[in-house]
Amino acid sequence: MAEERATQPARSTGRIVKQPGALQPTPNLLDYEATCASFSWDEAARALDGLANNGGLNIAHEAVDRHLLHGRGAKTAIRWLGKGGERREFSYADLAAATNRFANALQSLGVQPGERVFVLMGRLPELYMAVLGALKARCVVTPLFSAFGPEPIAMRAELGDARVLVTTPELYQRKVAGLRERLPGLQHVIVVGETVAEGPGVRAWNEVVETARSDYTIGPTDPESMALLHFTSGTTGRPKGAIHVHAAVLAHHVTGRYALDLHEGDVFWCTADPGWVTGTSYGIIAPLTHGVTNIVVEAEFDAETWYGVLDSEQVSVWYTAPTAIRMMMKLGADAVQAHALPALRFMASVGEPLNPEAVVWGEQAFGLPFHDNWWQTETGGIMVANFAALDILPGSMGRPLPGITAAIVQRDADGHVKPVDQPGVEGELALKTPWPSMMRGYLNEDERYRKCFVDGWYLTGDLAKRDAQGYFWFVGRADDVIKSAGHLIGPFEVESALIEHPAVAEAGVIGKPDPTVGEIVKAFVALKPGYEPSEALRRELLGHARKRLGAAVAPKEIDFRANLPKTRSGKIMRRLLKARELGLPEGDLSTLESDEK
Repeated sequence: MAEERATQPARSTGRIVKQPGALQPTPNLLDYEATCASFSWDEAARALDGLANNGGLNIAHEAVDRHLLHGRGAKTAIRWLGKGGERREFSYADLAAATNRFANALQSLGVQPGERVFVLMGRLPELYMAVLGALKARCVVTPLFSAFGPEPIAMRAELGDARVLVTTPELYQRKVAGLRERLPGLQHVIVVGETVAEGPGVRAWNEVVETARSDYTIGPTDPESMALLHFTSGTTGRPKGAIHVHAAVLAHHVTGRYALDLHEGDVFWCTADPGWVTGTSYGIIAPLTHGVTNIVVEAEFDAETWYGVLDSEQVSVWYTAPTAIRMMMKLGADAVQAHALPALRFMASVGEPLNPEAVVWGEQAFGLPFHDNWWQTETGGIMVANFAALDILPGSMGRPLPGITAAIVQRDADGHVKPVDQPGVEGELALKTPWPSMMRGYLNEDERYRKCFVDGWYLTGDLAKRDAQGYFWFVGRADDVIKSAGHLIGPFEVESALIEHPAVAEAGVIGKPDPTVGEIVKAFVALKPGYEPSEALRRELLGHARKRLGAAVAPKEIDFRANLPKTRSGKIMRRLLKARELGLPEGDLSTLESDEK
């Protein structure tokens, strides 16, 4: 994911060498050193078509329409498996027509290029049609995680200036209808489903999209024009809106080729929800640019169901998350081995560091190792990976992609950064700028964006080290963003929701290590006068937070404190809360003003 990394150091348990089987295609990257030495982004761009008639580059054209021009219109683009057993298949020609209808529907509503289209729903086919159709219309797309509660939705829609929302009637009534006064710019709501939803500007998908024309010509698209707005939580303040442009499709395509080893004949399954950047970059864009068959599973994780999907759909390349892998490990290898899985040839993982035992377990259970890789919301695509034809060092993030220069850097006394040449030295992981999927800004936060770049390097905020072979090893996060089951959770959002409860005076939130999901959210609260700690109040606060934030974001544990430790400026010291919770060294307390002790 990973969008960010968890805070536990990885370690090596040995080397795994994957030998391709006789029926497997030749890996796309065989000679790493030669490929990196000869690689150029300009040359790589020749694999894409561009907009021949209008000029420029459009993500949706590269993912959908160009396949029709190359005779692949009849091939299955998306195979959707509903949680009730339903199946729907869409060829590239079907997907082109469906996304054209959505683009025409936006045009009929008066939506202009550059306006923001938010998508809030589970993994339904219409989600994919809306995202790609909006990109055809040159709108800016923000997919939202459907498990978000009303507050995270409202905050992102306000920050992103949402003009169109695509959702279901149920989600609209439960999570959005009560927010409309906060969202005066939200002019159009398109609902997908049989039930009826009412409100200003609410229209049914069948009414506004299905009746639209199925032919559409994409307008001239500047490769540097904004295409995607992904929100990522910070340690303080509001979520950050990372801006990505249409040119990012080049990195999506290249990383799909090299990091995921995609070939045109593959059946590919990325288990990530498009509400997170992985589910957009590698659950929609990258596989479709390669012309593969993309599996979409509506249901949430269930190990036996997932094994059944891998088997029945003949999945050949699988991209999943460490949390799911650890949950499968609990069931043992026997559950996997009940399925033959003859088509499966490559497995990759992202979201947080993959512990070495999970890599080895993949070999034992599937006959294949999991290939870990690393990236962030801000990088837009995979930056460091374990490749199909290279040795895997279990616990390592891997080596940089062709076209990507990564280094371990340290700052000098003047604030400048300098790459560290010696292997094994810890420092901040940095990437040499630019690359096509690099974020082009944080929405309305120019100064915050500039601080990410020093001396031509993007500073990731992740601590790592590089070994003598050029493999990178994750050490820890430089901040306290919480990573739970692949989700990035900003403490500020959780604290804000808790403080809305009439009993809560202050709240501090940390991530507490958990063997299954990486971290769980734990909150410490100080009560207002007149309220006393009790188990009943604890349950009430847990329910309040779950209702406001959704199950994925809400805390799993709450402890009461008389006071929370603060700095002299009044900032709650989450670092100190975490140190005391885990029995770690408390570090520098020179800025401590008040204390819970």
